Amino acid sequence: MKNKSKRLIYIEEYVLINGINQYLFHSGTKYDNQVLLFLHGGPGSAESLFAHVFQQKWEDIFTVVHWDQRGSGKTLTNNPDKYPTIDLMLKDLFEIIQYLKKKYNKQKIIILGHSWGSVLGSTFIKKYPDEVAYYIGVGQVISMIENERVGYEKVKELILQSNDKKSLKKLQVLGDYPGDKFDSEFMKKCGKIRRLQGKYNLAMKIGLSMIIAALKSPIFKLSDILALIKGPKVNEEILEFLFPFDLNAESGEYKVPIYYILGGNDWQTPYVIAQEYFSRINAPHKNLYLIPNAGHMTMMDQPQLFFDVLLEINNKEIYDYEICSNTSKK
Repeated sequence: MKNKSKRLIYIEEYVLINGINQYLFHSGTKYDNQVLLFLHGGPGSAESLFAHVFQQKWEDIFTVVHWDQRGSGKTLTNNPDKYPTIDLMLKDLFEIIQYLKKKYNKQKIIILGHSWGSVLGSTFIKKYPDEVAYYIGVGQVISMIENERVGYEKVKELILQSNDKKSLKKLQVLGDYPGDKFDSEFMKKCGKIRRLQGKYNLAMKIGLSMIIAALKSPIFKLSDILALIKGPKVNEEILEFLFPFDLNAESGEYKVPIYYILGGNDWQTPYVIAQEYFSRINAPHKNLYLIPNAGHMTMMDQPQLFFDVLLEINNKEIYDYEICSNTSKK
């Protein structure tokens, strides 16, 4: 592991969490900064390998901690037979937060959830609001089935506009999508939809630039590739939980501040669905940011605009905390 920027905090470690050693990667410039825990997507797709691409400026205001979740990345490599369930993941997350609070002497931790991580994060803050300073949802999942339905209609619209007969035939062969059950057939169809969406820049593409970025990561190991390949199989129970997931079926009441950062060209987790749900959220305070010309990997597509939003959120939270503290002293 190379610390080329000579950061004050730059740690790779395995910590005993909920019975197994799990991988954490810490990076930051000041111990006084708030701690932001990054919950990656997938499930099964650790994003710690891409931290060097987008987060260097983040470290001026946060100590950023990446966790390769149970069933993902370096944690999967270290524990190849420990498969995740939603209950295990929530317990893992709770214990990691306790560890980080103690390590950095913090009362609460910030959670940023990306894609699948936004499902885990949203579920966690409903259950344990007192552990979290505030929540940031990126590529926020509201309803998996609705995501797939809307994303399908969007790519169909562009295919028809382009008179792309070859892609239209591929779409028609899939038949009913997304259907009403999670099974191997759905997963096959989903993969084909993603490729069509990728062709029209509506979803994340695993292209040459992504591969090069991973290979250039200072924490990359060949075993990370194997873990990524194994991810879908290992995370089948999580995918079964994710398929019917729907925040619309739950209360819009939150006890922590809520921020959504959405890509204006994200149709993998369509921003329009998150926008509609966000309007119904009741939280101590909330804000939604729509970043233009950014897709599902919002922080990689527009890193400067994404950082500008994080800085605004951080400044607001600091201001609100100081106002609250001064009021309580009077």
